[in-house]
Amino acid sequence: MISVDEARARIVSAIRATPAEQVGLSEAWGRVLAIDIAARLTQPPADMSAMDGYAIGACPGAVGDELRVIGESAAGHPFTGTLGAHQAVRIFTGSVLPAGTHAILIQEDATREGDRLRINEALAPGKHVRPAGQDFRRGETLLSAGKRLGARDIGLAAAGNHAWLAVHRRPLVGILATGDEIFLPGEDLPPGGIVSSNSHALAALVRAAGAEPVVLPIARDEIGEIIAAVSSAARFDLLITTGGASVGDHDLVQAALKHSGMELDFWRIAMRPGKPLMFGQLRDMPVIGLPGNPVSALVCAILFVLPAIAALSGLPGEAPATVAARLAVPLSANDRRADYLRSTLSTEAGGTLRVSPFPRQDSSQLKLLASADALTLRAPHAPAAAAGDEVRIIRLAGFGI
Repeated sequence: MISVDEARARIVSAIRATPAEQVGLSEAWGRVLAIDIAARLTQPPADMSAMDGYAIGACPGAVGDELRVIGESAAGHPFTGTLGAHQAVRIFTGSVLPAGTHAILIQEDATREGDRLRINEALAPGKHVRPAGQDFRRGETLLSAGKRLGARDIGLAAAGNHAWLAVHRRPLVGILATGDEIFLPGEDLPPGGIVSSNSHALAALVRAAGAEPVVLPIARDEIGEIIAAVSSAARFDLLITTGGASVGDHDLVQAALKHSGMELDFWRIAMRPGKPLMFGQLRDMPVIGLPGNPVSALVCAILFVLPAIAALSGLPGEAPATVAARLAVPLSANDRRADYLRSTLSTEAGGTLRVSPFPRQDSSQLKLLASADALTLRAPHAPAAAAGDEVRIIRLAGFGI
């Protein structure tokens, strides 16, 4: 068995990002930039007023000075003349400063009668001016490749005069559930049959990660049927299978994939839940074989599938972030496998997080995972821990799980 960290590193190192494609700004949210974005213009393009008031030409600018108003500069309609001594131009926020501007007099500090303007507060040259290029200049890098785009990023790209962006294509992820015992939700179940929840849960998780899931028909425990299903999956950037990843008499997925040409990298990880996890390459397509138990499948998907999708999307493919919390209950010493315990969270006065792992952690109990706020991490051979001890947790909020 290999460690969780080694398994994730081997998966991510084998994956290459999808090619770039051009998308409009309206389709760019959540996508990952494939190339740097540089400003195509200077913003603001000229010195502009930050306040409503008056652009003042050369003069002492003392209280009581009087000037003559000779025009107006509004946003999108700049004054085209030049300010002379003791002249003023009515100006509005976002308007271009006229040539010859000495200072901005805000309207609250002025008295106007007709075209005569009186200064009521001494001028401060440079105040209330937004200089050209204050935000960015033409050619300046605004956004770097590898950035997942949010609303602020899209606004910045638009301000830089980009209508189209080069982003990595959304990864196409095939999901293949296997097993004689599983049936689609809503179907009548025969004796020994169970409802297939993995495909639907994984599809939702894949979609939340920014990829496009494709749920394939269930493949029964017959090697020819699994080989046929695998042969139809060549178009995917990543293939996920559930069930049959071990080497028992009825675990045929690994054999079918090897028959189809997959080069197996590993298939056992020192973790709980999720020991029988498989990874390999089927020609140029990475394949992750998840356990059949629903909790194991989803926990492994958080730890391995999400970093794989991130790497496909042009991101680093890092481990899920962890935070510190204090145990609300004691835990016994751990064995040689890392544990990921379904847990609830509470917050004490002062903001301290308290984590309470469920007493039972059976990998078939999906209801407990649906009720959990976090996974509590227990390293291999971790000693017994008392209530109040600090542990690391993975918060489940934000994964779409």
